Amino acid sequence: MAVRSEQSRQAILQSTMRLIDEREPGSMSVQQLSIERIAREAGVSKTTIYRWWPNKAAVIIDTFLENHILATQIREDLPAIEALREHVISVAAVYSGHEGRLMAQLIAECQYDPSTLEEFKQHFWYPRRRAVEKLVARAMAEGSIRDDYAPTEIADRIYSSIYFRLLFQEGALDADAISSSFDLVLSGVGAKDRMQE
Repeated sequence: MAVRSEQSRQAILQSTMRLIDEREPGSMSVQQLSIERIAREAGVSKTTIYRWWPNKAAVIIDTFLENHILATQIREDLPAIEALREHVISVAAVYSGHEGRLMAQLIAECQYDPSTLEEFKQHFWYPRRRAVEKLVARAMAEGSIRDDYAPTEIADRIYSSIYFRLLFQEGALDADAISSSFDLVLSGVGAKDRMQE
């Protein structure tokens, strides 16, 4: 990518983040944001934006990913179960602040806009889940997670507590609460005497 093009792309992403950052004066919700407003803020044409993204949801998702992935990396230098716990706690930490409220807005937008939902799944959810599935599979190989369920099922259950707490604002997203939830997913909810039968 040419330097000038990359500069324009970064200007678009940074402008988008400013516009939807509730800590910034004059910020707006995901629903209020438009391609026209992003273009004006970034000093580019709408055509320039559409060169890289099909709609505003795609711009927002890329804006979010620029920051989210850096803060929620999956480590390869730890046993898989420890790396998984650390990853889940880091995701919850990100969602406990402004980024979480942004994610909740984006998910809300997905509920009535099929193209936004598809964009969210393809460019955010599926890649993130695949990364966790790979980590779950490694934990299975290491013997720290049962292997009679598909990694996808386990990954979904690990993430579900975070998204429930985020969207319903029920329960904490701090490290202790999420670690406890993680332990519950790993141990299951069957009574101990029943599990020993």
